[in-house]
Amino acid sequence: MTGQGPPIRVLVVEDDPVAADAHALYVSRVPGFTVTGVVRSVADAAQFLKRAPVDLLLLDFYLPDGHGLRFLRSLRSAGHGAHVIAVTSARDLAVVREGVSLGVVQYVLKPFTFTTLRDRLLRYAEFRATAGEASDQDEVDRALAVLRSPRTAGLPKGLSPATLRAITEVLRAAGDQGVASGAAGSAVGISRITARRYLEHLVDTGRAARAPQYGQVGRPELRYRWLAGSR
Repeated sequence: MTGQGPPIRVLVVEDDPVAADAHALYVSRVPGFTVTGVVRSVADAAQFLKRAPVDLLLLDFYLPDGHGLRFLRSLRSAGHGAHVIAVTSARDLAVVREGVSLGVVQYVLKPFTFTTLRDRLLRYAEFRATAGEASDQDEVDRALAVLRSPRTAGLPKGLSPATLRAITEVLRAAGDQGVASGAAGSAVGISRITARRYLEHLVDTGRAARAPQYGQVGRPELRYRWLAGSR
């Protein structure tokens, strides 16, 4: 998961300066991801990939010196295996199908919010973290299903799978020291009260534990800790 091991290295490829800065900021706010660079053309992206290792491209398809799919095709011909999340206004399903064949794992249609991109990134991280040998067809199906839209069944009203995943990643990254609801909320861009609802849901479902932290002025602060072995 994104709370374990080295961060996933992301290259943002976007020609619009405002959008490029926004996308880089969004990525930097997701636990377990780091922006290794921001480039604004196919040529700059190609040069960057020769100099630095990249795990994931956040790739715009309409670039000033070429189409993102042609660039991706050339990368695959050269043996580059980085995964791709397409960030594009392209809605042509033929383009989508070709992108899938070239290793595009997610599509994010412009314009989009931080929450939308965060959801795709966290699902990609979960997919990337799968390892070992599948025991049966169901396990293979579950691994692939991570990249698809999450189901909302089983969550209390008002809670979203994407935000739950983000809170879970923050909790896991905090380790044994745990995290308070205010800090968890700040990390994913929601209020303390909303974060506490997600944290309490994780406690109720046996995936987290809560305990008061003493030694401060006033009432003790509740801290939440991920339970080892939880999924």
